[in-house]
Amino acid sequence: MEYDVIVVGGGHAGMEACFATAHMGLKTLLVTLNKNMISNMPCNPSIGGSAKGIVVREIDALGGMMGIGADFGCLQMKMLNTGKGPGVQCLRAQADKLDYPKVMQKFADECENLTILEGMVDDLIYDENRVFGVKIQDQEIYSKAVILTTGTYMESTILRGHNVKVEGPDGEKPSLGLSPNLKKMGINIIRLKTGTPQRIRMSSIDFSKLEPQYGSEKPLKFSFTDSNIVPFEKQIKCWLTYTNNKTHEIIRNNLHESAMYGGFVTGVGPRYCPSIEDKIVRFSDKPRHQLFLEPESIHTDLIYLQGFSTSMPEHVQEEMVHSLVGLENAEIVKYAYAIEYDALDASEYDYTLETRKYQGLYIAGQICGTSGYEEAAGLGLVAGINAANKILNRPPFILKRDQAYIGVMIDDLVSKGTNEPYRLLSSRAEYRLLLRSDNADLRLTPLGYEVGLISEDRYQKFLEKVEKINKSKEILDTTHMGMKPDFVSYMHSLGYIDYKGGPRASEILRRPEVTIDELIKYVELPSLNEEEKEQLEIMVKYEGYIEKAKKDAQKLNKLEEVKIPAGMNYLKMDGLRLEARQKFDKIQPRTIGQASRISGVNPSDISVLLLHIKKGSEKWQN
Repeated sequence: MEYDVIVVGGGHAGMEACFATAHMGLKTLLVTLNKNMISNMPCNPSIGGSAKGIVVREIDALGGMMGIGADFGCLQMKMLNTGKGPGVQCLRAQADKLDYPKVMQKFADECENLTILEGMVDDLIYDENRVFGVKIQDQEIYSKAVILTTGTYMESTILRGHNVKVEGPDGEKPSLGLSPNLKKMGINIIRLKTGTPQRIRMSSIDFSKLEPQYGSEKPLKFSFTDSNIVPFEKQIKCWLTYTNNKTHEIIRNNLHESAMYGGFVTGVGPRYCPSIEDKIVRFSDKPRHQLFLEPESIHTDLIYLQGFSTSMPEHVQEEMVHSLVGLENAEIVKYAYAIEYDALDASEYDYTLETRKYQGLYIAGQICGTSGYEEAAGLGLVAGINAANKILNRPPFILKRDQAYIGVMIDDLVSKGTNEPYRLLSSRAEYRLLLRSDNADLRLTPLGYEVGLISEDRYQKFLEKVEKINKSKEILDTTHMGMKPDFVSYMHSLGYIDYKGGPRASEILRRPEVTIDELIKYVELPSLNEEEKEQLEIMVKYEGYIEKAKKDAQKLNKLEEVKIPAGMNYLKMDGLRLEARQKFDKIQPRTIGQASRISGVNPSDISVLLLHIKKGSEKWQN
């Protein structure tokens, strides 16, 4: 039995990897522990959020599937940060925990070139520098590439208080055996931790005491294709409550019972999504913390208590939950838990997500040290494309920091590493005005078409859209607004009583009070849909800032053009500080740009490195 690509794990990373390789024409095998858990959402029933929502748009723009699945499995959709600039606005969907996996499983069943096999991969087939396939107990399956996407299942344990169980998320089987064998292969394994909160019986909650949270009245969707839009009137409400002094007192009095504070947790947890006990300890000055009550599905009566993750034992969780307003009589159907699992150290893989020590072995998702469904899916897509490209003798697929949030994430991991579950944040992107939610297709759809994930029909529609937007921008830049009475009246209504005519339409649009919907009443433009109008308005209003960001990015990219010769012996390099030597030796940066972004490296280290590269001395070659 032989395949082009074997993907291990059917979570969000695994599915994007499968879809990528299969849609690129390669015979693909997905090995998963349970077919029914493909694309499962073991933690929060949502997709998107700050920065994450842009990643979903990027996945869709490249030809991935998560955005379409999220649109069809949506309970509620909203745009976050609408009071801020377009560089930080992101979509977030409340997803149906049962419907979303069903949609993705249907895509998998209908996917040409994809075979699904239930089983546990416990070892790899390999020689000194290459992986040739996987072992499932006594069965050997060969392939040209293997992509590991084990999520939080590899050697996973569930912790509640002092109770530790060898178990995967949602009570599923853990992946056992693979991690010890990876260690035998010389691969560095780290231990990480994350967690999930309680599920509450909806009928036991007093919603009259809670603040309702609604979705957007404006039609929204992740995908740039003609996918599903849930009307506002059919969207499901969420609710808001808060912790209080009683809650905090219960937690402080029982910290010794917590798995984390009781010394049972060995893995490192996520800094930006801490447990509730960690919040109480770290932010002791805060009198309360927000908690969102999110319905898991229209098919169940379970509520996800967002923000209340904990590793406390069950009896303490009962007290904690019942201390909350509106949840005084709440029935806990599933108790919160912490989960520990194995992942690979970031020094083990490169920008293509291929491991440095073994050709043909790729990793994606939480095994890379990340957290979140969206980060996982983005990594899975990149790993799948690169595995396929290598097999098809095509160049590597590497996204730069000014091209995509996915590029920011991979560069952060490879250049800086992580010793905690990495979470993507908008603040991590220095060129976030270029990496907006609205323009993900403009940035990435040509790349998706180039690798073979965007159909000819979709690409032609994209080109037509680009042409319309560019033509509209040209009209706005060249049309001078005159003294037509209706337009003069409009300007006077905005407070411009001294308007005398003359400015170009684009200059008028840059005024904060003017919107594209109002301006097109006075300027004839090609027919634009709401999405196209939004892109046009942002391009015009922020043109100066966008151009400055592009120039800054170009300066960065010049540093990426300065290649570092392979085989540099940094440990013996005179003039470099010890920390820089050690970091360079571990990470082996490919370019000066990458070297400059390594934590602990300063400009003087880069100057020394450039000097040695310029000299071209063989002294520093291994």
